[in-house]
Amino acid sequence: MAARDGLLPEQRTAKSREIEERLFSLPEFKAAHVVMFFASFRSEVETGPMIRRALASGKRVILPKVRGKELALYEIHDFDRDVTPGAWGIPEPAVATTAQLGDIDLVIMPGAAFDESGNRVGYGAGFYDKLLPAFGKTTIALAFEAQIVPQVPADRHDVPVSMIVTEKRIITAQEKSG
Repeated sequence: MAARDGLLPEQRTAKSREIEERLFSLPEFKAAHVVMFFASFRSEVETGPMIRRALASGKRVILPKVRGKELALYEIHDFDRDVTPGAWGIPEPAVATTAQLGDIDLVIMPGAAFDESGNRVGYGAGFYDKLLPAFGKTTIALAFEAQIVPQVPADRHDVPVSMIVTEKRIITAQEKSG
């Protein structure tokens, strides 16, 4: 987190653009009709431009909203109009239509740190850990290269992401051995 927080705003924007280009070039992203994004917060990879671009290209976009200890899912139609600061100041849907996890083709998610096996450290609330076991399709984390570490501790119940897109590469998660 310190490495991510240490990026200058212009570095974060430039690296986020590189991540966007890699994401939008993926066959999995191109094939997805309904994509769940996260609305970036603080020093996360900037997703606002990606969400606007996905909407403009005709994709349906779902964003999560914190509801107690769960994530509620909502479809947005206009990022600038439909999204406002919510829990902890995190941007979330304000004007939106309820969505179902089964309608989503691809989940794009945040995290604090990742390893090349797709294991992730989130922010401690376990929202995605509760959501992902029922998903069962492709999940892609967006991260800056500085967030990739040699190993992230993973419990048996943790669901690794399928891919991690950074400004330098696309990591396809390796199966855990043993």
